[in-house]
Amino acid sequence: MFVTICFTDIKAQNNVDHSVWDQLLILNVSEVGKVNYKGVMKDSSLFYEYFRSLSQNPPTDEWSREEKLAYWVNAYNAIALKMIIDNYPVESINELHDPWKQRFFKVNDKRYSLDDIEHEVLRKFDEPRIHFVINCASNSSPKLLNMAYTAENINEALEKCTTMFINDPSKNTITSSEVKVSKIFEWYKDDFNNGNVVDFINQYANVKINKIPKKGYVEYDWSLNEQL
Repeated sequence: MFVTICFTDIKAQNNVDHSVWDQLLILNVSEVGKVNYKGVMKDSSLFYEYFRSLSQNPPTDEWSREEKLAYWVNAYNAIALKMIIDNYPVESINELHDPWKQRFFKVNDKRYSLDDIEHEVLRKFDEPRIHFVINCASNSSPKLLNMAYTAENINEALEKCTTMFINDPSKNTITSSEVKVSKIFEWYKDDFNNGNVVDFINQYANVKINKIPKKGYVEYDWSLNEQL
């Protein structure tokens, strides 16, 4: 169903307006994080306008930490989604040519890839929970929420998404008899309490663990997180 969205004048505002992104996510992302990519494509002109607005309204020194964090998380998620709809249909983001290194997002005369945003920007916030709000269009990724991040909601969202991800049995198996956790905890080990991954997990897990077995990491499912 095509829905007309009222688009505000982003350029007239000091900081970027995420309201259109919010509406697109509400309309096209399910409660469990599955994405209706065809639905986004129907409103692609609005999506591309939002994407351009991100490039045209970069963070400044006057922005708060929360504003900057929300901006870069939204940018990451929007880039990943754009890569899918630009190449749709695909079964995985990994079908694309070097998806993590493509630098087509321009901010202040600098071009960023997904890797650049994750490693050069987001991880430098020294905020391990960012790993649970960025989504790379894959089934094993933390789910894409059907809301945009803002300065007002980003801290609550970080806590909510981390708790949700760790206790999601489709992402991790954490029981009294078995422990198998996402590869995210292996890939970014040093981000979690200086390498104390177990301690970090136990802050959020409903079931506490003592250790992660050597073979205790779940194989990552890169298939597309598409709503069928």
